[in-house]
Order: sequence, then structure tokens, then C-alpha cells
Amino acid sequence: MSNVETWWPHLTIAAKHRLLADLSAPIDAETAREIEAITGETAPSRLSPSDEAFIRTQVEAVD
Repeated sequence: MSNVETWWPHLTIAAKHRLLADLSAPIDAETAREIEAITGETAPSRLSPSDEAFIRTQVEAVD
């Protein structure tokens, strides 16, 4: 399975918004297709706790 650090930066804004709407929800089919297109691997059905933590750090404002 591909690492979130690999695919997160390459997702469309729309896909990022869908994930950010509920990080603990199952990954929707459209976002899964994007992840698979980026990685060439099967997308996870859900984000892991470490994936969620990584994504949260990517959207935090930097001082």
C-alpha cells in the first residue's frame, strides 16, 4: 500500500476537500481512483491514524 506522503501532495483540491471533510470516513470512490492513478496501487479503504495525523500537519498554518 502506498504511503500518504506519496499521494497527498498530488491529489486535486477537490479530493483533498473530500478527505478533509471527515478524515475517519471511508475514502470515496473518486478520491480512491485519484490515489490509484498517482500510485499505481490499490487505494486504502480508510486512512490510518498516522495518515490522518500527516494530513492534519499539511493543512496547519505555519507561523
